[in-house]
Amino acid sequence: MLSIPSRDEMKQAFCTLFDIGFAPQGIALLQSIEKFMPEADRIVLAMDEQVPVLLRKVFGSSVHVIPLSDLETPELLNVKPTRSRGEYCWTLTPFLPDYVLRNFSNIDTVTYVDADVWFLSSPQLILNELQLSGKQVLITEHGYDPKYDQTQNCGRFCVQFTSFQRSEGAREVLDWWKSRCLEWCFARFEDGKFGDQKYLDVWPDLFANSVHVYTKPQHTLAPWNVEWYLNSSMSSKTARPVLYHFHGLRLFLDRTCLFDGYFISRNTQKLFYAPYLEHITLLIGENGGPLSFGIQPWKKTFTEKLRYLSRRIRKKTRLIGTIQNL
Repeated sequence: MLSIPSRDEMKQAFCTLFDIGFAPQGIALLQSIEKFMPEADRIVLAMDEQVPVLLRKVFGSSVHVIPLSDLETPELLNVKPTRSRGEYCWTLTPFLPDYVLRNFSNIDTVTYVDADVWFLSSPQLILNELQLSGKQVLITEHGYDPKYDQTQNCGRFCVQFTSFQRSEGAREVLDWWKSRCLEWCFARFEDGKFGDQKYLDVWPDLFANSVHVYTKPQHTLAPWNVEWYLNSSMSSKTARPVLYHFHGLRLFLDRTCLFDGYFISRNTQKLFYAPYLEHITLLIGENGGPLSFGIQPWKKTFTEKLRYLSRRIRKKTRLIGTIQNL
């Protein structure tokens, strides 16, 4: 019979998912968690067979790796052929924190984090607010710059950092989210839905006793809000970010591009993108070079990227840097 851990033994965990093509970003995320919360467990759902090998090389046994087959249920396997690779990753999102809470008995709070997030200070600052709220689930707003506001289509909230405590209230939210994503999870706008994300819009009302909305969106920066919060006279003094979400950033052998057409100033590139790309460049170089990560030249993948862009709201690209000396 399993013993129930004491409160002092309960731990926090962060979970994410990625394949080898997204491994540079995923590894950078894991390293940033280790830097700011070394006591937290780090758990990765490996979307292919290359990821576990690479993570063992980089982290040894300090990162828990879940093979995709361990998490996939008959219901997931049934919808898998109907979803693109990206859509299937979105479909899996609520199943991952649910799996962690069911299989890691010493985890008290699990936070799902998108693989292209990088922590700039301790995420405990966000988690403290969840504890003080008396609720069991925390979600973060996009906090859009008004000129980029996509609330109607993409939702008020971003899945980027979503926390669940071990509780009945959190279990109810996860079960509801899993069911919705099994029913419908596609990269298109349809009947008030978009991927796994737009479902979160109803949580503050549907699960009012369980869900807390983080009150400081200036702590969760991304291309759609960074210029607004850094330059706004009301928020610039409090825009001390906990994380930056490098949404739309794609790596090629000869360049790095930001998809979706957000304006990124030189100051923002210097503050966030340059250190991140320097970190990414170093870790790629230390772990077999770009080919080990499936990084391809721009020209070889441009047609594929155009297909990707055709499904997006904004179809511009912005060159923000070049990966050198890989």
